[in-house]
Amino acid sequence: MSPDPPARDSSSLPAAVRHELLILAGALAFGVLVVPPLLWLAGGHALGPYADGGMGDLLENFFRGLAGGSFAFWAVALCPYLITLVVRALLGIARGFPGRGLNLPD
Repeated sequence: MSPDPPARDSSSLPAAVRHELLILAGALAFGVLVVPPLLWLAGGHALGPYADGGMGDLLENFFRGLAGGSFAFWAVALCPYLITLVVRALLGIARGFPGRGLNLPD
């Protein structure tokens, strides 16, 4: 009888992967819990009341859209992470050209 392979825990992941997963989790939580109410507030101010009811109704529709796999709802949820990727890429590009572009600290 062969022994079971050792269980992999999160500490066996490389530090960069753990760091990226933490950024993804935080941005996704922000996109799911904070962005929809902000959209409701901004939309209510700019466009008037939400047609299907209040903020609770918007959140219900939002979570149903996520559960249904709707691209639009997932785009809203993942937008904070995509913004962090773009900002980090632009900062990486700016740092990659010494003497040209921004002089950013490492």
